[in-house]
Amino acid sequence: MLIPANRYERLRQQPWRWVDLRSPAEFARDHIPGALNVPLFDDEQRALVGTLYKKESPQSALGAGLGFVEQRIPKLLAALLGRPVKEEEWQGRFQDLSTAIESGRSLLELETVEPPRSPMEPLPLAIYCWRGGMRSRSVAALLQALGMPVMLLEGGYKSYRMWALDRFQQLQLPPLIVLRGPTGVGKTAILAKLEQRQANSTLCLESLAAHRSSVLGAVGKQPVSQPLFDSRLLLRLSELGDGPIFIEGESRKVGDVILPSCLWRAMEHGAQVQLKAQMATRVRNLMDDYLSSDNAIEAICAQLPFLEGRIGKKWVGQLESWLREGRAADVTEVLLQRYYDPLYAHSDKTRSWHASLEVEAATLMDDLFALLQHPPIQPSCDAPRIG
Repeated sequence: MLIPANRYERLRQQPWRWVDLRSPAEFARDHIPGALNVPLFDDEQRALVGTLYKKESPQSALGAGLGFVEQRIPKLLAALLGRPVKEEEWQGRFQDLSTAIESGRSLLELETVEPPRSPMEPLPLAIYCWRGGMRSRSVAALLQALGMPVMLLEGGYKSYRMWALDRFQQLQLPPLIVLRGPTGVGKTAILAKLEQRQANSTLCLESLAAHRSSVLGAVGKQPVSQPLFDSRLLLRLSELGDGPIFIEGESRKVGDVILPSCLWRAMEHGAQVQLKAQMATRVRNLMDDYLSSDNAIEAICAQLPFLEGRIGKKWVGQLESWLREGRAADVTEVLLQRYYDPLYAHSDKTRSWHASLEVEAATLMDDLFALLQHPPIQPSCDAPRIG
């Protein structure tokens, strides 16, 4: 049986209803943006099939896998077709396919088919697994037997990941207006206000990474993997306009994820804007942010020993004690004065500032948008713009 398929580079040119057949854990690590997870195996089943393949035989793994899939067929087809499917509609076709696969007679070959030239309604179905192997080919064959048009991603998720990495080698950015300032000035919140005022004018790396890019940056958040950050970043870059873009100044890493080198260089060469705020404003911003999540106190206390050790022996145990006593403002001010501010002063002491603004000023948003009238020089990057 021939399965229609094509590469992600070709398929991405038209909208699809993407379906990821991998396990929930695989999907959570990364997936094609907008994809729906309809797993053939749950995480435990996937682990068992892998163990059987390694320790017993491919045939044992295949038999177990087909058994798991048969249990999930009703929910699987309902999710893919958008309607309940009676057992008599699929049972015979599934058994024929299973028998052919188990006997080695199933030849689910791929046929390269060009995607439609114009958008279709309803959106056509495109499916993938890890490498475009038996998981996605079997489901595609079953859907075809039920009369459902389907497209398979050649090479599966792995080929999409290679495409994403290759795109970063071609990355060219619009001019950047880089917002910098000491911890607590509210750069992320300012980016959100700028985005509300002008859509697709900002790139918030901390939001994409789900991390505040500090020792305490994961408190109340669920940081994403490097592949998922890359996917989110590429999607966001495709949404941005051609004009100058506001971005928060970061180091090469945001939490555990690493920025593409071209993006980091563009940030270093963009128009640098220094944001200043009173200590009281910064303390309030940080407390509102970090203490808003459940279990925040315990999560912060888990990291405080590292920070206390960095600012001096006299502080070991002191900040945790204060925090548990309800003296969060005192803890915040000490950390700003003795740890974060010296780091900021060192990293930014040689920068040339395009502008210096007070965040408490009523004209802050107007002053920032005025910078769009005098965009910085376009960073050098010899490649076409991502679209």
